[in-house]
Amino acid sequence: MQTVLVRLSDLIRSLPDAVALPEADPLVRGIQLDSRKVEPGDLFVALVGGSLDGHRFIPHALARGAVAIVGSHPLPPGLPVPYIQVQEGRKALAYLSAGLYGFPARQMTMIGVTGTDGKTTTANLIYQILQAASLKAGMISTVNALIGTEAIDTGFHVTTPEAPDVQRYLARMLEAGLTHVVLEATSHGLAQQRVAACEFDLGVVTNITHEHLDYHGSYEAYRAAKGMLLSGLFETAPKSCNPPRAAVLNRDDRSFGYLSEITRVPILSYALDEGAGVRAEAIEWGSGSTTFIATGRNLQGEEFRFPVRSHLVGAFNVSNCLAAVAATVGVLGLEPQAVQAGFDSLPGVPGRMERIDLGQPFTAIVDFAHTPNALRRALEAARTMTDGRLIAVFGSAGLRDRAKRRMMAEVSAELADLTVLTAEDPRSESLADILAEMATGSASRGAQEGRSFWRVPDRREALRFAVSLAQPGDVVIACGKGHEQSMCFGEIEYPWDDRTALRAALAEHLGIAGPAMPVLPDSAFS
Repeated sequence: MQTVLVRLSDLIRSLPDAVALPEADPLVRGIQLDSRKVEPGDLFVALVGGSLDGHRFIPHALARGAVAIVGSHPLPPGLPVPYIQVQEGRKALAYLSAGLYGFPARQMTMIGVTGTDGKTTTANLIYQILQAASLKAGMISTVNALIGTEAIDTGFHVTTPEAPDVQRYLARMLEAGLTHVVLEATSHGLAQQRVAACEFDLGVVTNITHEHLDYHGSYEAYRAAKGMLLSGLFETAPKSCNPPRAAVLNRDDRSFGYLSEITRVPILSYALDEGAGVRAEAIEWGSGSTTFIATGRNLQGEEFRFPVRSHLVGAFNVSNCLAAVAATVGVLGLEPQAVQAGFDSLPGVPGRMERIDLGQPFTAIVDFAHTPNALRRALEAARTMTDGRLIAVFGSAGLRDRAKRRMMAEVSAELADLTVLTAEDPRSESLADILAEMATGSASRGAQEGRSFWRVPDRREALRFAVSLAQPGDVVIACGKGHEQSMCFGEIEYPWDDRTALRAALAEHLGIAGPAMPVLPDSAFS
């Protein structure tokens, strides 16, 4: 897209809270929150983070050509360019970014998807249904941004992109003639205002379980961050495209009561059991697909009932499918035929129950499950695929919620036959200490080290070991990394893909050609 040039005064007017206009009114070509990325003509927004204060880098931003500064501290002395003081730096960053591109979300139907587990899958399902209904749709997920036929990598695949990137993607989508956007919103993305000014019309919640308590402090605070997507629906102004306004909530999840209370737009619920607006009946599980009857009422009270077949497996994916049905048929009024066509076009989601098949006599799977609830659901789904043994490989991240380390190990001890505990982004924490906490969890559920669970710090060796344990008919499932493209040791992100690593381990085991095992620092495991 062409370079954007906007007067500083016009950007300031885009802020939700009034601030005084400076005397100088330069043209702004871009917005940056990282002083190292500032180019001549950019506006630099100084943010205060957990360990860094962006105001320290104002001199660096000026040296690189910043024409104006936005910050939450009082005016720095002797500043040679306009300075705009705001109350919330991140909120200002989002609205300034939207203002730079003319608030593109105000001209499209915006569908936000959030939750602890299943949001990427649900976002992909909705996107595929929209496509099948011949709607011009785009998607921004933690994996990539889809604009027409173009797929743009959004980073290390762990969270919602920063506000300037989100708004730039939306502007490109509008320029490409798209009318609908599906945006995956993480709790960090919501709490840090990265998706503020996205003008959501429809909010979809998968579930809210134990995760990110290291950042949010409590389940209640984490739940409140997720709830920001729903509470913001009422604030979206009417649009010329006149999209419906609604929330799609999981009645099976414990968050349903709270989310219902804070939502001020119509609600359509979904559930595997009775009592919801959209339900699943006659569920049949297969090793590579799931069928059921989707039944319920749309927002207008009209009944629908139609068969569904999905390539996705597991009860949790039936729930994800129901969320997509509720959003598209129940709220947007799309035809059931679009649902089946959309599901048919999605053989799977990268790193979500993704099978790795090199001809081995057992099943190998990579999944993103990195929370206790997600691990439970992944192992339950994997159990339906075999009459043999279930072998689980996973770890728990350093500098993150410690409670889930033991909880995940307990889940695996209960549901898997064999468990291999290994590295998963230990960061600056002692990997040995992390594994010790997990081993305690395994032992508390009766697992015996060396017989039903093992500690193998090197994830490469852990995958090789799990593969060596597998017998014909077994299932080996590697959890925690999924689609991610790196693993963090210390402060360094090393290239890592579980799918490549598992293929390498299988090829070595089978004695056939295959990819090389990814390289990791041996010193990290000593």
